[in-house]
Amino acid sequence: MRILVTGGAGFIGSNVVDAYMAAGHDVAVVDNLSSGKKENLNPKARFYKVDIRSEELRGIIASEKPDVINHHAAQISVPASVEDPVYDADVNVKGFLNVLEGARASSVKKIIFISSGGAVYGEAAEYPTSELYQPRPLSPYAITKFVSERYLDFYNHQYGLDYTVLRYANIYGPRQVPHGEAGVVAIFMDRLLAGKQCTLYHFKEEPRGMVRDYCFVEDVAAANLLALEKGSREAVNIGTGVQTHTGELFEAIFNTLRKKAPGLPEELGVLEAAAARAGDLKKSCLVIEKAAKVLGWAPRVSLAQGIEKTLAWRTAERTHNVPAR
Repeated sequence: MRILVTGGAGFIGSNVVDAYMAAGHDVAVVDNLSSGKKENLNPKARFYKVDIRSEELRGIIASEKPDVINHHAAQISVPASVEDPVYDADVNVKGFLNVLEGARASSVKKIIFISSGGAVYGEAAEYPTSELYQPRPLSPYAITKFVSERYLDFYNHQYGLDYTVLRYANIYGPRQVPHGEAGVVAIFMDRLLAGKQCTLYHFKEEPRGMVRDYCFVEDVAAANLLALEKGSREAVNIGTGVQTHTGELFEAIFNTLRKKAPGLPEELGVLEAAAARAGDLKKSCLVIEKAAKVLGWAPRVSLAQGIEKTLAWRTAERTHNVPAR
C-alpha cells in the first residue's frame, strides 16, 4: 500500500512510519521539521520538507498518489493554543483542509486522522469516557481537532472519502519532545537526568496532580497499522483505560531512574507545586473497548514497562545523541 504520513518526522509520526515500513508498505513523509527531527526519519521513506499549509503539498499528493494519508502533522501544545489560537487554527484547521483538498483531487481512498481523546471530550460527565460521549472541547487545540473530525464527515458525504479517526490518550515513548499533551514524561526524565527539580501542575482540590491515560507509542503505532484497513467512518479511542495522577507518574519515573542511577539525589524526588495552566483538564481517561471491536487492537505495554523503555532511549540519546530505531 502507498501511504503518505504528514508529521512523519515527529515523535509519534516517525514511530508510525517505522511500523508501516516494517510491514512492507511504500511510505512518503511530509514534515516541515518545525518540531519533528530529521534524525527521526526512516531512511527508506521518501521525504518532503514541506509545510502542510503550502500549495506545494497538493502537488506532492498528486505525484505520490497515496492510497492512504495518515495525518499526524499538527500544532500539538494546549498552552500554546491558548496563547495563540489563530496560529493553532491556521495549522490544525486550514492545514488539514489543504490535505483534504489534495486528497480529494488525487482520489485518495482513506484518511487516518489523529485526534485527541485526551482533549476533545473536555471535562466529561462520562468518566472514563467513551466515543458515545458528545465532545465538549475546552481549549483551542481541542476545538481544532473536533472541527477537523467534522470536516471529515463532510468530505465523506460529499466526495466519498473514507476515514478513521484515532482519538489518542496521552502518548509517550522514544523520540518524545518535552511539549504537547503528554510532554510531561519527557520533561520529568530530562530534568531528573540533568539533576533538576520537577514541577507538579495541579488544581487546588487535587494535590496529586491531574489524571491522565498514558499509552506507549509502540502500541499506538500498532493501532495505526490496523487502521489502514479497518475502522471505516469511525472515531476510535486509543489509550489504556488506566487512570494515573501526574504525581504517581513522577514517582514511577523517579523510582525507575534511581534503580538505573543509584546516586540520584533523594531531594529530586520532591516536586515543586504550581497552579494548573490555562487549558489544563482535571482528568482524562478513555474507554477503549471499541478499539478492540473495530480495529482488533488492545494496548500491550504497561506504564512500568513503557517508562523503562523510554528511559533507556533517553539515556542513550543523551549519551550518544543517536535516536533508537
